[in-house]
Amino acid sequence: MRVEQLGDGPPEVAVVGGIHGDEPCGVHAVETILDEEPDVDRPVAFVIANEAARANGVRYVEEDLNRSFPGEQGSDVHERALAAELDSLIADCDTLALHSTQSYRGAFALVSGVGSYERTVCPALSVDSVVETSGFTNGRIFASAPRTVEVECGYQGSETAAENAVQLTREFLAATGVLPSASETDIEASLPVFDLGERIPKPSGESYEVYVENFERVPAGEAFAAVDGEKLTADETFYPVLLSAYGYENQFGYAATHAESLDVSAAEQSI
Repeated sequence: MRVEQLGDGPPEVAVVGGIHGDEPCGVHAVETILDEEPDVDRPVAFVIANEAARANGVRYVEEDLNRSFPGEQGSDVHERALAAELDSLIADCDTLALHSTQSYRGAFALVSGVGSYERTVCPALSVDSVVETSGFTNGRIFASAPRTVEVECGYQGSETAAENAVQLTREFLAATGVLPSASETDIEASLPVFDLGERIPKPSGESYEVYVENFERVPAGEAFAAVDGEKLTADETFYPVLLSAYGYENQFGYAATHAESLDVSAAEQSI
C-alpha cells in the first residue's frame, strides 16, 4: 500500500484509489493531485491501496479487498492484512474511495446511509445520483471508515472515468475543507437518492442482454433483460443499479427504490 500525505499532523481526510487493481481511475486521480502539490488546509492522506493487484492487472490477489474490511492484522490472506492496515489509517477520516464500473458511463456516489455528512458532501460532487447501501455494507470500506463516500467514476479503464476521478477528488477536497471551493461544475439542482434493494439474479445461460438503463424507472411487467433470448420481466416497479449483461457472474445487478432527493442549492459549502 502506498500512502502519501499533504499537511501536518494525523490525517483528517483520505482519498483512496486502487482498492481494485483493475480500476485505474482512482490511481490516476491520486497521482494527479499529488503531482500538483497543492497547499492544503487540513491534513489529507492519499492512498493507492492494492498495489499487488494493480501490478498484475487483476481485481484482487486472493479476495476482494472491498469485502474484507475491517481486516485481520497479520493475516496470511493478502487483502485481509491490507484491509487491517488501511483500517488503522482511515478509521477517523472523511474518506473518498474511487471506483469504476462495467455498467454505467456516468458518475454516482454510494454511501452507507444519508446523514448530515453525506448531505453536505454528495451535493458538492458532480454525480448523477446517490445510492444508499445500508443493507450491503458487510466487509466494505464503510466498516472501517463510516464517513466514506464511494464514487463510481465511469466505465472501467476509460479516459472519461480517469477525468471524472480527478474532478470528483477536487470537489471532495473542497467540500471537506482541504482545498478552496472548487470551480463551478455541471451539478444538478436536485440529486436523487436510491435505496439499494434486492440483487437481481442472473439465470445460467450462454448469452445475456439488458434492455433498460441504470437509474431509469422500470415499471412492473416490463422486460428488463434476456437470457438466451428469453425475456425477464419486472415483478415490481424498480430502478436498476449497476445493471449489466456481464458485469457480475451470478447477478445482473440490483433493484432499488427512489428514496428522496437532495437539494443541492441548500447544501453547505464545506463540512
